[in-house]
Amino acid sequence: MAQEFPEARARVALLPNGPPVPFPVQFRVYGSDVKTVRYWADEAKAIMRANENMRGVNDNWNESVKALHLEVDQDKARALGVTSQSIAQSTRTLLAGQTVGQYREGDKLVDIVLRQPKNERQFMTDVNNAYVQSSSGKAVLLSQVAQVRLAWEPGVLWREGRDYAVTVQGDVAEGMQGPTVTAQLLPQLKALAAKMPAGYGVDVAGAVEESAKGQGSIAAGVPVMLFIIFTLLMLQLHSFSRAMLVFLTGPLGIAGVAAALLLLNRPFGFVALLGVIALMGMIMRNSVILIDQIEQDRAQGIPAWDAVVNSAVRRFRPIVLTAAAAVLAMIPLSRSVFWGPMAVAIMGGLIVATALTLLALPAMYAAWFRVKKTV
Repeated sequence: MAQEFPEARARVALLPNGPPVPFPVQFRVYGSDVKTVRYWADEAKAIMRANENMRGVNDNWNESVKALHLEVDQDKARALGVTSQSIAQSTRTLLAGQTVGQYREGDKLVDIVLRQPKNERQFMTDVNNAYVQSSSGKAVLLSQVAQVRLAWEPGVLWREGRDYAVTVQGDVAEGMQGPTVTAQLLPQLKALAAKMPAGYGVDVAGAVEESAKGQGSIAAGVPVMLFIIFTLLMLQLHSFSRAMLVFLTGPLGIAGVAAALLLLNRPFGFVALLGVIALMGMIMRNSVILIDQIEQDRAQGIPAWDAVVNSAVRRFRPIVLTAAAAVLAMIPLSRSVFWGPMAVAIMGGLIVATALTLLALPAMYAAWFRVKKTV
């Protein structure tokens, strides 16, 4: 495509999963003036093109297109009784046509458009030779009150929050993630935003923005989620102290999550956050099993110290095997572009959390309830 059609921008992409994001890396340059926004957007594109991990940088205003501009001499127009509305109506009838009625064909309505023949509207001089109706009813030549000029203008104008906004965007090199490249470019674009006049700026868009929206929706339900989890733990363990002890083991897998994501170069986005939430439930499940076994042994008259040690030893194999099954089941999913970060987060977090649960939780239980070894 690049050799045969160098004037075209070709892009091949897989069908995306999740929220539709046109490009993995996007930044939005906004402001109140079209030309100023266009200038700073070109500066932002130059910064993005300089990054070795960016490919095919472009923007959503597309290339400029040719347009005919009418420069009306209002003094002459008023003297001849010609209004801007009559000029617009005449030129629209000449070039685009004006709907004067509708024709019904079966169950369809077909517009009847009044327009000049093609041979009378295919040259710029034909516009100058058009006639405009004056207030007195006379026809006035358009060239008497206006001049037609050829100019360039943006193909598409986008707005964001009542300001003009250009989204500069692009693909990333193979093996790179959009959020990773966005983090690389963000300091440079923040420095660019600091040079802009008041009222102009640069916002992060694209996959990072959509991920932030998803994380915000999750954060809104976190208080309710924590309340329900703690309530279920209270119903299961019948003790505030034991429920709190299990609850505190939930974040034990964070170190494993961070290590796995860094090691495999996966972003911590929306799906990875879902994996962390699911991971907390898995960790607390293992903790409930261990705590419940300790309480059962103590209820049978086994000394507290021996109950803690023996329960950890007896539950070692079931907890490790269930964790290993979950980790192995995530291996095929870890290759997915969309679900991969979630699988990696669960795998890394569960490995570390299982080890910490079997080693740290008995110690935490002994410290919390002041369990001492009996001689």
